[in-house]
Amino acid sequence: MKYLFINSLAGTGSTGRIVADKCRELMAQGHECLIAYGREEKNCQDIPTMRIGSVWDVRAHALTSRILDTSGFGSRAVTRRLLGRIREYDPDVIWMHNIHGYYLHVGLLFDYLRTCGKPIYWTLHDCWSFTGHCAYFDYAGCDRWKTGCHHCPEKKVYPASILLDGSRRNYTRKKALFSGVPNLTLITPSQWLADLVKESYLREYPVQVVHNTINTEVFRPTAGDFREKWELDGKIMLLGVASVWDGRKGLPDYIALSKMLDDRFRFVLVGLKPEQAAELPEGFIAIPRTNSPKELAEIYSAADYFLNLTYEDNYPTVNLEAAACGTTIISYDTGGSRETLGEGDILVSKGDLDAVAAFLNK
Repeated sequence: MKYLFINSLAGTGSTGRIVADKCRELMAQGHECLIAYGREEKNCQDIPTMRIGSVWDVRAHALTSRILDTSGFGSRAVTRRLLGRIREYDPDVIWMHNIHGYYLHVGLLFDYLRTCGKPIYWTLHDCWSFTGHCAYFDYAGCDRWKTGCHHCPEKKVYPASILLDGSRRNYTRKKALFSGVPNLTLITPSQWLADLVKESYLREYPVQVVHNTINTEVFRPTAGDFREKWELDGKIMLLGVASVWDGRKGLPDYIALSKMLDDRFRFVLVGLKPEQAAELPEGFIAIPRTNSPKELAEIYSAADYFLNLTYEDNYPTVNLEAAACGTTIISYDTGGSRETLGEGDILVSKGDLDAVAAFLNK
């Protein structure tokens, strides 16, 4: 069979690696796969890929969204070209993942999907599919998505709008587009997200909970010189990994926690921007974002504990990667995080740094 995957990333980032690994699995079974991606591709030399548009298309879409709050409704010409390529490729199965990210016009895409007659899977990695704006609403404590979005408290958060609030319009438009599509099955990586879907306007569709997996041939205990390089011998290494670090990912909490621990501990944060790294207090080591899974596996393996202090997440792949490398996880009880933990891992309430510090200081 021929599979077409659509995602913002290919082979990089958590969703990009998930898509690439699924392609490799299907290709090993004799199927044909193609990844259509919108933003970035890495480590996909063995997988056919096709870029949707260009970096300038993404920037134009993002700029318009910043002003008009129209994320998902730009990139018209790019999407028309994509649909032409899809018809030419003629897949047996269409499998969508993240369709937000400033690279697709979801209206044109779903007009095609509604009439294509093909089996369609849609793996949801966040809540964007059933809100009028945001990808997550936990941090804001908002439940307007259940009845109809308006006056969005997350307007300035990805996909950020600095001017208009289009949440009411977007909610109505997305509800109409995403409803009533034949042969569509939703997949969620966590039971937590599946339960939310059942409260949303997507409740008409069958939902399968399929936990994300990772490539354990890459993510496994991996020897390296990371501790020696950063003079961590004799120290307790606390690791955090994120593609974007902000308050929602708990960056202030890592800093606050460091003040509750003594000099035995060192924090290593992967994925920080240079300006963020410059503001870290003593006792922190900042590592730029890496697209090398092997390098990341070495860092996970070097850590004594993996800290996931995020306030919003679905089914965090970083927890899976850390566990596969043999590292104990300490995680906030966020989204589907508890579903990723194993025996010996520690789950604490969001924001409960006293519990984290008490465990580490015992």
